[in-house]
Amino acid sequence: MNINPSAGFISPLTDYGFKRLFGSEPNKDLLIDFLNQLLPDKHQIIDLNYAPKEQFGISEFNRKAIYDIYCIGANGEHFIVELQKVRQNYFKDRTIFYSSFPIQSQAQKGKWDFKLLPVYMIAILGFRFKESESGRVIHSVQLRDQSCEVFYDKLAFLYIELPNFNKTVEQLETKLDKWLYLFRNLSELDNIPTNLQDYIFQKLFAEASIANYSSREQAIYQEALKYHRDLHNVTQTAHDEGMKKGIKKGHQEGVKQGREEGLKEGHAKGVKEGVKKAQYEIAKTLLQQGIEESLVLTSTGLSLEEIAELKATLE
Repeated sequence: MNINPSAGFISPLTDYGFKRLFGSEPNKDLLIDFLNQLLPDKHQIIDLNYAPKEQFGISEFNRKAIYDIYCIGANGEHFIVELQKVRQNYFKDRTIFYSSFPIQSQAQKGKWDFKLLPVYMIAILGFRFKESESGRVIHSVQLRDQSCEVFYDKLAFLYIELPNFNKTVEQLETKLDKWLYLFRNLSELDNIPTNLQDYIFQKLFAEASIANYSSREQAIYQEALKYHRDLHNVTQTAHDEGMKKGIKKGHQEGVKQGREEGLKEGHAKGVKEGVKKAQYEIAKTLLQQGIEESLVLTSTGLSLEEIAELKATLE
């Protein structure tokens, strides 16, 4: 493939771009190289095979999980790679839930000593965790004991907060730096930086070069890019407007009530009620925009019953 920077590069932060670059057999060397920058030396990937992305529980009553990318290394290690662009309530819970499927799938019939192969959950995030104030880019999570020593080293979660990675191209030191830089900036580049001339990055640029795509592929990507931008804009606007309107209204009601119960107690109650009203305002805006209920659910924190009641008032 030729590389034509002037035609632009696709964004790996769109569903289409992410799966095009990292989710197919011809490009598994890209995924292997990226994952090896994150993994410890003892679990470096030599080769991998893509596994079915849809996994079911051990009975028909269990929920199913659909991964962005699910693959198994040459030594049997399991890797789940997820791209999550916008903040989602209980996302950590979701990653724990997802990791349970490749663990259960290792069960063997008959006599079995319960020996398990490693499972890695890698989440690439387009947002910051609310509780994360350290500015850390990568959170590596394992089971540890009371002495903070690793108790079990075959289950690990790696969360990458891309918004916290702010290095310029001149500041890139490690290969991992280069990968994170490209995740954030690939679609904005109009030339190939001199310090990104490694073979693996040359292949990435070639695979991401829009000039190499057919008219149909370009149309699919543009639709995915539009959805990505619209989702971000709608969610951000709804969040900002809803929080501002809801908290203001709730604060006013709380202050009024606080005159009877005590200003401090009333203010705290008002803010709490304001947050709830803000959640309703956000949900209302998203529903009016035609956003799916599942996304409204994860974007607001409201219950299914609350969303159903709100939707009924809009009909």
